[in-house]
Amino acid sequence: MRNEILGAGGELLKGREYRGLTKIDGSLAYVRNTHPVGYNELVEVITPGGRRRLGQVLDTSDDIVCVQVFDGTDGLNMPDTRLHFLGEPMTLAVSEQMLGRVMDGLGRPRDGGGDPQGREERDVNGSAINPTSREYPRDFIQTGVSVIDGMMTLIQGQKLPIFSGNGLPHNELAAQIARQAKVRGDKGDFAIVFAAMGVKYDVAKYFIDSFEETGVLSNVALFLSLADEPSIEKTITPRTALTLAEHLAFDCGKHVLVIMTDMTNYCESLREIGTMRGEIPSRKGYPGYLYSNLAELYERSGKIAGRPGSITQLPILTMPNDDISHPIPDLTGYITEGQIVFDRSLNGRGVYPPVGVLPSLSRLMKDGIGEGMTRADHPHLSNQLYASYSKVQDVKNLASVIGEEELGEVDQLYLKFGDFFENRFLNQRFDEDRSIEETLDLAWEALSILPPEELQRLTDEEIQEHYKG
Repeated sequence: MRNEILGAGGELLKGREYRGLTKIDGSLAYVRNTHPVGYNELVEVITPGGRRRLGQVLDTSDDIVCVQVFDGTDGLNMPDTRLHFLGEPMTLAVSEQMLGRVMDGLGRPRDGGGDPQGREERDVNGSAINPTSREYPRDFIQTGVSVIDGMMTLIQGQKLPIFSGNGLPHNELAAQIARQAKVRGDKGDFAIVFAAMGVKYDVAKYFIDSFEETGVLSNVALFLSLADEPSIEKTITPRTALTLAEHLAFDCGKHVLVIMTDMTNYCESLREIGTMRGEIPSRKGYPGYLYSNLAELYERSGKIAGRPGSITQLPILTMPNDDISHPIPDLTGYITEGQIVFDRSLNGRGVYPPVGVLPSLSRLMKDGIGEGMTRADHPHLSNQLYASYSKVQDVKNLASVIGEEELGEVDQLYLKFGDFFENRFLNQRFDEDRSIEETLDLAWEALSILPPEELQRLTDEEIQEHYKG
């Protein structure tokens, strides 16, 4: 540690504190002639007036260090601003007391309460889980939403994103799942960590009010980074949320559901920071490391052998122009185990949640349903719903050519099944919490519109026991 005084553009005052900046560009501050500093190292920025702000090292080289200032660079000037390099990455003091609290993206209170008293400081960047210590996800999480529980079941330790679009009710579905999700038979060990990035104030208030009114806020930790917050805070918000989730899951033994919205805002912030740093862009201007950056977040879910808790992720992203081939949903699909895709036409017909069944799936569903987990008929029943609803689309295409009145009797029944499926099975109230048994019984009611000989994915025994015709 050096103590000599350096010239303007990097004057070392004491230890790791420097006076004078080389350049200010937006929310970025540059300083020369520093000691070797680390990527993601935390920095205290001291304004000429003595106010202190936090920042983070975005880029470092032998000649110059680039620091992103969380609260912006307003009020800074190049000669008198001081930078104090703290020699450590950003950490979060984690504690169960953070449940029931509303915090900003850095973990600072937004609800007027004092700072949560954390038991220990954790690096928000986390550490990789040894693949050999992972347990395969198998246990069912009941969301109370029929289309998810019945056809794209959420499993503990899974990453199951929701692909939505602007103006679609993904915020409503996120709030509903946060209120209703439970581990059957083990409710006391369940918790929600909710991270919102780049949301407007009215959206943030909607989430807070929704949880308060339904009495579940005490079991939810909210990290809110509003739309006017600096880009760097939006990129740190999911990391602080996942850091708390890891503590609750692997230290406290809780089953934690992490809901992150909107991942598109997160990726836009990465692109904005990359542009400011002068990085060479990749697809649609996003940085070339977008895939690995998203993987760092998504892979912080799972179960660890010998630990009782689990982390399940439900990331939500809005697809620009409803384009599922856009880089954000495209790369997300490679990392996660399935997806839930919203359908704008269903939303236009008043169906909630407007989930497009055919492009949606849960790749781990088969290992978390069936006898002893949900119900013995669930696997075959789900397959039959997919097959029958796919047939409905073929019949609708045929009807658009020859007219509905020219369809045969069985095809007419498929149209009737499709109407029931969309309006009774898919569609449910925002405050309606259906058990898995109610969901499966409703699915049988829908399939009972069709003749038994059309139900080829079900066994004769299942049809005899459950068919309602």
